[in-house]
Amino acid sequence: MRVTTPLAALISSALLAGCSSMKPGLGFDDVKQSVSERSGTRVHWNNGTEEDAQAKAAVAALLQSELSADQAVQIALLNNHELQAVYEELNLAQSDVVQAGLLKNPVFSGDVRFGVSGIGPGVDLGIAQDFVSLLAMPLKKGRAEAAFEAAKIRVTGAVLDTAFEVRTAFYNYQAAQQAREMRTTVAEATAASYELASRLRDAGNIRELDLSNERALKEQSKIELAAAQAEEIRLRERMNALMGLWGSQTQWIAAARLPALPEEQTPAHGLEAKAIAASLDLALLRREAEIAARSAGIAKPFAWMEGAEIGAVSERDLDGAWSVGPSLALPIPIFDQGQASVAAAHARYKQAAERTIARAVEIRSRVRAAQSGVLSAYERARYYEKIMLPLKQKILDETQLQFNAMQVSAFQLLQAKRDQIAAGGEYIASVHDYWQARASLDQVLSGRMTPFERTTQSTDAMSMIAGNSGNGGH
Repeated sequence: MRVTTPLAALISSALLAGCSSMKPGLGFDDVKQSVSERSGTRVHWNNGTEEDAQAKAAVAALLQSELSADQAVQIALLNNHELQAVYEELNLAQSDVVQAGLLKNPVFSGDVRFGVSGIGPGVDLGIAQDFVSLLAMPLKKGRAEAAFEAAKIRVTGAVLDTAFEVRTAFYNYQAAQQAREMRTTVAEATAASYELASRLRDAGNIRELDLSNERALKEQSKIELAAAQAEEIRLRERMNALMGLWGSQTQWIAAARLPALPEEQTPAHGLEAKAIAASLDLALLRREAEIAARSAGIAKPFAWMEGAEIGAVSERDLDGAWSVGPSLALPIPIFDQGQASVAAAHARYKQAAERTIARAVEIRSRVRAAQSGVLSAYERARYYEKIMLPLKQKILDETQLQFNAMQVSAFQLLQAKRDQIAAGGEYIASVHDYWQARASLDQVLSGRMTPFERTTQSTDAMSMIAGNSGNGGH
């Protein structure tokens, strides 16, 4: 709807609208507080102040020490430039709030008519302005403010998603380091076995087939070691990208071992309620429902009024006389009464409401699945730690005694050693699975969902560890 108004009214409207202005970084304090409460980490938005230098100094200090998963996450949240780009969503959302609080600029119009006779030209002059924007301004501004709150939730979610990605990638890298160490040990064992077999073959004590089998094991272990080394490099570069590191910064050192298993598991009581209360996904859906409701409030009274005009016009006739009077133009709502706009707004509201319920059900399910994955991985790791590793060590010790008594061959002793190494690799894989599952559960409890598959998928490094760690045997 457009209104032609006197100049004084336009000036007063402009003064009212001129109060709105941008405040760069508005809303980031809320994001910082939410991230700190949910993850215990801090974030920083580069804005050309002394705080930028402080953030860089904090990153440099962390890189001087042996990194843990928590420290790697903190580096990424301070130094990841993708997050810096995400923070600009707050300024974009704020610009919508400011825009919603501004009237449309008035439009000057005029025309001149030249007649074939008469004293002079005819003139029409007017200043036109959208008047419905003034009536709808509170509703539009409320919708924009709800969208701004939604933007803060999305930015917080993006930070937590980055933290989760860094944490799981760091565990993958630690596991890859241990996989490479294990493959180095296997390669040394198979090389020793082949050397022994070569001496026995030279003495005529074993067949050529036995020697060829030992050589095949040795060569296979070299291939697997090279693959483990390549995987470790790949995962390290992934961490460099996530932490935003380059140049000399990439010389960081990670803790050589995955964290030890906790002595006790986190109680499962109340996890569903905690996840529901913390959920950013539900908070975002509630904001979307609010935005849809406010859109419906705007559409219902104003949908059919687009193009209506009311105001005053002045006209100079060809004979030089001026006339002034009101003008009115209203659309006739015969065909378009705004029913489509109103129905669409209501549909979006119902859509958001139903998705909120569906997401709450899904969150509860994912909490249970994540908790089950944590318990299962914990039990497997404890079983290897308490049963399998001591058993393999006992077998190796007994085999050593038998070898010393010349009751078993050197090949049997080497096979016992390889079996022990294989059990160690499976233990590493189970510990890695535990920390991955724990990260998924913590992510859900902090307010962000992760796919069901994240608790069951293994990385290439873990498949390398768990798969055929002993390189076969006799």
